Amino acid sequence: MRRIVAALTLLAVALVAGGALADWLWLLGLGAWVLIVAFMIDMIHRP
Repeated sequence: MRRIVAALTLLAVALVAGGALADWLWLLGLGAWVLIVAFMIDMIHRP
C-alpha cells in the first residue's frame, strides 16, 4: 500500500508541476485530486 501512496504522490507532484508550467488549471486540479486521493488512502489504510 505504501508504494501506491508514493506513486500517487509523485504523480500528483508531476501533474501540479506540469500544470503550473503550462498554465493549465485543469491539470493543476487533477494533480490536487490525485494528492487528496493519495492522502485519503494513507489515512484509511494506516496499520
